[in-house]
Amino acid sequence: MKIVVAKTAGFCMGVRRAVDLVLDASNLSKGPIYTYGPLIHNPQVLLMLEEKKIFKIDKIPEKGTGIVLVRAHGVPPEDEKALKTAGFTVINATCPRVVRVQVIIDRYAQKGYSTIIIGDEKHPEVVGLLGYAKGKGHAITSMEMFCTLPKFEKVVVVAQTTQDTAFYNKIKLWCKANAPHYKIFDTICGSTEKRQAEIRRLAKANDAVIVVGGKQSGNTKRLAQIASQTGKPVTHIEDVSQIDYGKLSSAGSVAITAGASTPNWIINDAYSKIETNLQHQHRASTFLLFIRDFFLKTNIMVAMGAGSLTYACSMLQGVAQDYHYSLIAALYVLSMQIINNLFSIKSDKYNHPQRAHFYQKNRFYLRALAIFSGAAGLYLSFTAGALSFFVLLIMSLLGLSYNLKIMSLQSEKGQISRIKDIPGSKTILITIAWGIVTCLLPAMKHQSGFMSVTMACLFVMALVFARTAFFDILAIQGDRITGKETLPILLGEKRSFTIIQYVLLSAMGIIILSSFTGIFVQKALFFVSIPLILLLLILFFKNNSLISGVHREFVIECLFLATGVMAAVI
Repeated sequence: MKIVVAKTAGFCMGVRRAVDLVLDASNLSKGPIYTYGPLIHNPQVLLMLEEKKIFKIDKIPEKGTGIVLVRAHGVPPEDEKALKTAGFTVINATCPRVVRVQVIIDRYAQKGYSTIIIGDEKHPEVVGLLGYAKGKGHAITSMEMFCTLPKFEKVVVVAQTTQDTAFYNKIKLWCKANAPHYKIFDTICGSTEKRQAEIRRLAKANDAVIVVGGKQSGNTKRLAQIASQTGKPVTHIEDVSQIDYGKLSSAGSVAITAGASTPNWIINDAYSKIETNLQHQHRASTFLLFIRDFFLKTNIMVAMGAGSLTYACSMLQGVAQDYHYSLIAALYVLSMQIINNLFSIKSDKYNHPQRAHFYQKNRFYLRALAIFSGAAGLYLSFTAGALSFFVLLIMSLLGLSYNLKIMSLQSEKGQISRIKDIPGSKTILITIAWGIVTCLLPAMKHQSGFMSVTMACLFVMALVFARTAFFDILAIQGDRITGKETLPILLGEKRSFTIIQYVLLSAMGIIILSSFTGIFVQKALFFVSIPLILLLLILFFKNNSLISGVHREFVIECLFLATGVMAAVI
């Protein structure tokens, strides 16, 4: 069965901004934090906020303390004023697209204009917009209601930002034909238009549609309604447990979309579970998926990639390709990855729900595997020489201490008690560790030239940095929730992608320069394809962000394995 995820599914700009604001406030403030009404219409996000002690208030008290965030839908101006008067510090998380509509209504209301809002008068966004109309606002949800309104001499017509574009177009055509003096504004969010256009296309092209999102979310319900108009079976779910797989068994293809308030982790979880459930109908594919998932979840595939890189680095430098150091690198990376994943279950609940469940269920066996692989790596390094053993021992101790409270420093953003609390440390330290274990350790035995070791190390570090930073970008929502400060959170997604591109271009430059100057063997030129393919993959995944996370991870890890295969055959 083919499963297609809409490119427009998931958080829109306004919702992402609101969630980022409340999470940043939670991570930086020690005082109480509230949202005035539900921040967004998604039960899982609201539950997550409650777990972080961020509760909603529905009524404004006479006196209050702490921070209150105005919901993404906006509120009437008198409510925001009342919150400030009560003593709250108010952070306005209203979507900028909604703010634009508020400004339009307010500007014309001051000139005596009435306002017609095409939207549900009970929806929070419309309630907020009516507050700017100075008592002259009207909300309508059908053409019949619109036609029963009196003719106005001075009126503006706006739409709820998540309104059905087809319905609003009918309103605009009626106004042009019957009331050309009405001032009409295109206020439907561009994200909404693209989302609705895409689901119309996907619903026609596929046998069934699943819409993921809150049952109270207006834009999500509208997506389900639009998909239903095509005559295809449509299921609107808040959680993947609500799916009736029996209805999907006869479908050759399924389209998945999600409302603007649905986080990526829920969409990815839905994709993974639908894929797994439907693949169980085919024994061969079920077995292959099980093997793939096992190697990824246990980090065996990542470890094999580290071993492959070590083997490839020896080939680049023209020294003896020693499996001994490849095995040391694989065992070290396996041990450290498992240990860090055991400490990351909290954030993996959002970034990798299935991996989090796997680690919780098999915690004992994974701990044993981490201890065994770490000890085996140290033993092999000891047999290679005292210096190799000492270096790997120091790296192992640093890796173990990464998640432990070993310091007490104060920064602008709170207390730093662990190495992992240092902003951006994860990406940098992983990059350095891989460079040492894949290049520097083998060089201690083979006594390679300084330039060849340096260039090989830089090449490996560039690949690992790009891989780690890209995975950090994909995990940005879960990392924000748990208070992690990875490089993409510090620098922003756009800047992080730019840095990744330059780093991979530099890796290509290293291969080309080192091949033509004799630093690497001439055959090393073939390796320019590795950073090139990785760059193309990352750009592809960037534009198709809701491809299954497991597929993305598997493809990228396969590329690291390919370095060893390439070194063996050329």
